[in-house]
Parts: sequence; C-alpha cells; structure tokens
Amino acid sequence: MADNKTGSDFTGKPDTGDQSHDKVHPVGSGVGAAAGAATGAAVGTAVGGPVGTLVGAAVGAVAGGLVGHGVAEGVNPTVEDAYWRENYRSRPYVDASRSYDEYQPAYKYGWESRSRYGADRRFEDVEPELEHGWNTARGASRQTWSEARNATRDAWHRVEDKVTGKPHPDTTGTGSNYNR
Repeated sequence: MADNKTGSDFTGKPDTGDQSHDKVHPVGSGVGAAAGAATGAAVGTAVGGPVGTLVGAAVGAVAGGLVGHGVAEGVNPTVEDAYWRENYRSRPYVDASRSYDEYQPAYKYGWESRSRYGADRRFEDVEPELEHGWNTARGASRQTWSEARNATRDAWHRVEDKVTGKPHPDTTGTGSNYNR
C-alpha cells in the first residue's frame, strides 16, 4: 500500500503504480520455503535438538521463501506470454500454419520450469523430467513432447538469459540444438 506522503510502499521503492513485483511469487516462495525449512530443520537438530529443529525449520522457511521469491520475481508470466505471442513465428521450429495458442502451453512450461528448477540446473539436465511432466503440463495442447520441446527450451533459455545476464546461443535462433 502506498504511503501518500512519500509515494513509496513498504519496500521503500517509489510507487510506480505497477505493484506486480511487490507481490509474493507463489512458486518461487513456496519452493524456497520448503528447501529452507528442510535445511533449517537439519541445522537446528544438529545444534539444538528437538527445539532446534522447530526453530531451524521456521527460520529456514522464512529465509528460503525470500530467496525463492527473489529468483522467481525475475519471471513475469504476463510479460513472457506477450513476448512469445509477438515473437513465436520468428522461431525456426514453428510451423507457420499453427497459431500461438498451440505453442503457448510449451512456452509457459518452459518459463515456469526454469523458475521451479532454479539457477543451478540446465535444461539438458532436467529434460527427462520435463518430458515426463509434459503430459500433465500441456493441458489441452495436442503437441507431443518432441513438438513442444523446442518452445519449452526456448522459454527456459529466455528466462535463464534474464537471470544470468548472459545470452544463451539458442535464444538468438542460431543454436545448434534446435534440430535435435
């Protein structure tokens, strides 16, 4: 909520009217909280026994949730969807007779999965898991994994580029992995 005197919210940032970045990111915060709670509980048990377990889990959940939110905050689903809607036809794997709506579930799966798996995982490392999960993630899409794979990878790498600040060769459309 904006402070009318200062024009900023509780974060101290100026109130720009766009409050989407100040909301808790449910996926990032949830994953971070779970990982933090487990780590905190383990450390707490080692240091303080049963009471340490409870305190460690609580502190770890809060800290992990904040870290997870920070990682996921870089992904705005509305921005990603608008980007891919505007640019999907320029990608080398797209069949010109297919609409964006046929590719959208794969793009969404890519940007959501990159946020879920975190910065230390590469697409190639988790691809078997992604392929296994595609039948659930695709919803009403009729695309097989082999049809959705490139769009999923493309969205994954676009988010990776934003997080790391280093362009991935595949996001330029010149990567050699498009033909696999």
